[in-house]
Amino acid sequence: MSAALCALAVAAGAPSPAAADVAGQGPGAAVAARPACAPDVVDLRGPGGATRFAVEIADTPESRARGLMHRETMARDAGMLFVFDPPRPVAFWMRNTILALDLVFVDDSGTVVKIHENAVPFSERLMPSGEPVRAVLEINAGLSAALGLGPGTELRHPAFGPDAAWPCAGQAPG
Repeated sequence: MSAALCALAVAAGAPSPAAADVAGQGPGAAVAARPACAPDVVDLRGPGGATRFAVEIADTPESRARGLMHRETMARDAGMLFVFDPPRPVAFWMRNTILALDLVFVDDSGTVVKIHENAVPFSERLMPSGEPVRAVLEINAGLSAALGLGPGTELRHPAFGPDAAWPCAGQAPG
């Protein structure tokens, strides 16, 4: 299997930190309380507004191949960020993935270039990026439309560096 062909999914395990209840405020409070540009947080902004997700990082061949496989639930404000260094064309499938997902393809500048909405659980149909990407954000199906995410939306995360469309504070352009 090529490195570009990634299974979507993470072996069943502990619930996402995003599911934590902060001082009785509910699961979303844990994500909102995290600082911007933390390795386990992505921020998105665009015409539809701004939002934040707690993320698990998949940046090795093994973690990218495992992805969200066999996961039965994921908090609404959680996701998985697949990071590719260097950027490259990628293709995903849903083999052994129980959850329906939206796949958000992000270029080297941190700009969303494509979204594959409502990926069908267990499908082996390939969903290609169509161009080189630095990252793919997987979130629960239907959220990209509900949150107004689309091409041109900007994603902020330390993986994108100082030349990103929305760089982390303190990162000087290269």
